[in-house]
Amino acid sequence: MAVFSKPSILALGLALTPLIAAGPCDIYSSGGTPCIAAHSTTRALYSSYNGPLYQVKRASDSSTTTITPLSAGGVANAAAQDTFCAGTTCLITIIYDQSGNGNDLTQAPPGGFSGPDVNGYDNLAGAIGAPVTLNGQKAYGVFVSPGTGYRNNEAVGTAVNDEAEGMYAVLDGTHYNDGCCFDYGNAETNSLDTGNGHMEAIYFGTNTAWGSGAGSGPWLMADLENGLFSGQSSDYNSGDPSISYRFFTTILKGGPNLWALRGANAASGSLSTYYSGVRPTDQSGYNPMSKEGAIILGIGGDNSVSAQGTFYEGAMTDGYPTDATENAVQANIVAAKYATTSLTSGTALSVGSSVSLKVTTSGYDTRYLAHTGSTVNTQVVSSSSSTALKQQASWTVRTGLSSTAAANGCVSFESVDTPGSYIRHANFALLLNANDGTKLFAEDATFCPQSSFNGDGTNSVRAWSYPTRYWRHYENTLYVASNGGVNTFDASTAWTDDVSWVVGSGFA
Repeated sequence: MAVFSKPSILALGLALTPLIAAGPCDIYSSGGTPCIAAHSTTRALYSSYNGPLYQVKRASDSSTTTITPLSAGGVANAAAQDTFCAGTTCLITIIYDQSGNGNDLTQAPPGGFSGPDVNGYDNLAGAIGAPVTLNGQKAYGVFVSPGTGYRNNEAVGTAVNDEAEGMYAVLDGTHYNDGCCFDYGNAETNSLDTGNGHMEAIYFGTNTAWGSGAGSGPWLMADLENGLFSGQSSDYNSGDPSISYRFFTTILKGGPNLWALRGANAASGSLSTYYSGVRPTDQSGYNPMSKEGAIILGIGGDNSVSAQGTFYEGAMTDGYPTDATENAVQANIVAAKYATTSLTSGTALSVGSSVSLKVTTSGYDTRYLAHTGSTVNTQVVSSSSSTALKQQASWTVRTGLSSTAAANGCVSFESVDTPGSYIRHANFALLLNANDGTKLFAEDATFCPQSSFNGDGTNSVRAWSYPTRYWRHYENTLYVASNGGVNTFDASTAWTDDVSWVVGSGFA
């Protein structure tokens, strides 16, 4: 693999305009650094590509379907997913490689850390957690909750040892945490930590265990194994800014004693270089590198699974791309016009209104969502119930505490009888807790109403931070439950009815 790109129309400085209509991987190829892996659930990354983008599996019958672009080089056919998944839930099971190398991403196996799946594998992403539009056409990204991860330990054509490579990813710049590690890129082939310099992957988040950038984050950094690097040292780079872009273009490239971080608003503007220079000098093992060539998404090289983030598209290259090539890729991303869209459906809940939520499961339909102290449960409530019980079964709809989700229609539920306390999930149980003002509480207390699954209710209520999970009553206690899973309250039996609620006026 070459460290620098071969002569090209980009390197010769000729007009870039004809390339803007090409896909990102067409641009990389023209720059002499072709894609060896290309992943996206939102669009084709080659102008002529009309093959599979991703596969979804639905819970109702475990059948699968493949989502393709609407046309060659175009946006994903989200309507096909919506039709296939209507009335049930779907998971993203495969993210296909568009490069022709077969470097597909599938459910990550256990490694240094086991995933939460019953066999130690990681969870799969829910198919509807990250809706967006590209030039006005709906598509879905990959919403990674903690415990979710994809991997290919037998990738073909990826850089190994000190060979040169480049990579980019378009991410949600507002969805992150400080867990380890939300990555996309090159990792170990055995899912274990095999030492310094055995990875080269894009990282995004606020983890400060190794390094950081300016401000409080989140930051784009490089996960090089046993270190998140923002620059030449393992400590701090003032040139690596905190990010607030809703859509964020991230770029990492590395070759023999040379690497760079670049980033930009994916919706407008041009790339900035956050670091470009020699390999880290304050620790051993990073010069030369010992890359192994697996590909990961959403996890660390040793399958660390505590991070969260959202991935829309990305690719990895053979060779070290020029800045000009990457600038043209950024122009293409901007031209795709990523934009947000609603996260909700069904009956709209009016902010400020008092509501009740009635169970629809046969035999339990006199019960309403209520609370006893901090425990959220269901109780039988009627017009003759005590004032105290009526208040416990009434909830004030508030603008979602997580501002990112609130901007797209999601809400929070404040207790009528305990002002300042909200329904939130913790360890997948619903609790009533006082708002502590933290980012985690805001995310745990933000929910996205959806059309009810059984048609007898008006809404089902999805956890924003875990898009596979919905409010479910199970033995009269409330959980955020998936449609099948490792917990008893995830059981598929009666799930559709148990997560469907009739929303009415509050009792108090």
